Amino acid sequence: MKINVLIVEDDAAMRVVLKNTVQSVEMDIEIGEIYEAENGQEGIKVLKEKEQIDLMLVDIYMPVMDGLDMLDYVHDHPDFQHIPAIVVSTENDEERIDAILRQGLGFVPKPLTHVLLKDQIVSMLGENAESE
Repeated sequence: MKINVLIVEDDAAMRVVLKNTVQSVEMDIEIGEIYEAENGQEGIKVLKEKEQIDLMLVDIYMPVMDGLDMLDYVHDHPDFQHIPAIVVSTENDEERIDAILRQGLGFVPKPLTHVLLKDQIVSMLGENAESE
């Protein structure tokens, strides 16, 4: 099974780190296409243009449209609300992180580690993503 991933992150260097991390994590699934967007507005545009996105990695703090506003849009849109999302952020406010988790979103703090990201991907995608 190949999964297509959308990375929504305003920092180009962090997009590269996320992309490389996703591609290097050993799981029972193959990574298909990895799409990138610099802000939530661009992320929504990618969702509308691409046929299949299976997982989103989304930063919170971005210009134009932040990640939480984008995820609110996704949650309210019937074509996209099924797509699992992991928030990857420097957010350290426990109440805000708890609110993110209560929405059924994954959370990985920056600086991220391969292990934490892999654990969240497995959690979001289920047992088909388990490592060998």
